[in-house]
Amino acid sequence: MAIVMSMHWPEVTVDQYEQVRHRVKWETEVPAGAKFHVAWAGDDGFHVLDLWDSPEHFHSFAERRLMPVVQQVGITTQPKVVISNAHAVFAPNV
Repeated sequence: MAIVMSMHWPEVTVDQYEQVRHRVKWETEVPAGAKFHVAWAGDDGFHVLDLWDSPEHFHSFAERRLMPVVQQVGITTQPKVVISNAHAVFAPNV
């Protein structure tokens, strides 16, 4: 069963996200279980919406690859993360 991971990180900037993105290289070194990723800056901070094969896949990626780089970039806060089971997935042009 796929899961949806929703992350809200009010203090993170687009520049910080780009630094993390380039260092972690999740687009070229795709983490096990990753299915879909979209990120955006809203009026209330930075947001990420991911689709993963399982919570374990996301947690492994976050612990081993994401958070060490987040700390290197100087982000000291923690995001609000909500994980839910996906009920249906439709991505016709991805």
